Amino acid sequence: MSDTGEMTSTHPLQSVRIVLVEPTHPGNIGAAARAMKAMGLEHLHLVAPTRFPSAEATARAAGADDILHAARVIDSVDEAVADCGFVLGTTARVRHIEWPVIDPREAARRAVDQSARGPVAVLFGRESAGLTNAELDRCQALIRIPATAHFSSLNVAAAVQIVAYELRIEAGGIGVAAAPAQSPAATAGELEGFYRHLEETLVHIGYLDPVAPKLLMRRLRRLFSRAEPDRAEINILRGILTSASRAAIGSSAAKRAPGSGAPQFGDDSAGDDPASDDSASDPGGEKAQGCRR
Repeated sequence: MSDTGEMTSTHPLQSVRIVLVEPTHPGNIGAAARAMKAMGLEHLHLVAPTRFPSAEATARAAGADDILHAARVIDSVDEAVADCGFVLGTTARVRHIEWPVIDPREAARRAVDQSARGPVAVLFGRESAGLTNAELDRCQALIRIPATAHFSSLNVAAAVQIVAYELRIEAGGIGVAAAPAQSPAATAGELEGFYRHLEETLVHIGYLDPVAPKLLMRRLRRLFSRAEPDRAEINILRGILTSASRAAIGSSAAKRAPGSGAPQFGDDSAGDDPASDDSASDPGGEKAQGCRR
């Protein structure tokens, strides 16, 4: 920012977007816009809002009309984060599968760090139900605001205000030097393509049962979310998956060839069948446990 408080082109908050998912009350949209403008955030995305534009939203924005006018209205969370290299989601719930959970201060630190690599999104869920598990799966980390244990529910605009404040404090209120060149972060769209490729390959090589997948893919999402792979690393991983699929095709052809002498997986001569081991028959590690959305 300049001495007058205006954002410069190098300011990290320029790369941060606030995403409200299916907001039902236009007043909350306006209050969130007000919170954003006060903290120097400009980019508001609205996923399938019930009512917008709205006079109530404009009234609650209290002068942040420019944020509302520039807001993007889109149909899905996937569309909102497709070009983002780092996605954070807010939640007050404890997930069945442990996921990286951080407080707003740590979230702001990571968001500002990642802003040098590409767009960053912070998701805020529905007033009544928050974010779904599928939407939380799109996030590299989850934000939990440390409210009192017996009443942890916050108005969505209040949650936006807390996170926006921490972002402004972390950004320091001044422009920052450009970060050293590094491989761009993998976008959410690229990650989803990788996860689809991974699932298809695991089914192809016989490791994942598509009829009873249990929680394997969610656990793998958690693993790669912790790693935060960049675009080059995702390309490497997808190359490995492609090679594994080709090798599986070649192996199947060799086993079918009469007199090939190729080891038959499951034969006594090939050792124990890994599919008979509990860790392979239940790769997600969740015995007879379904996945609840």
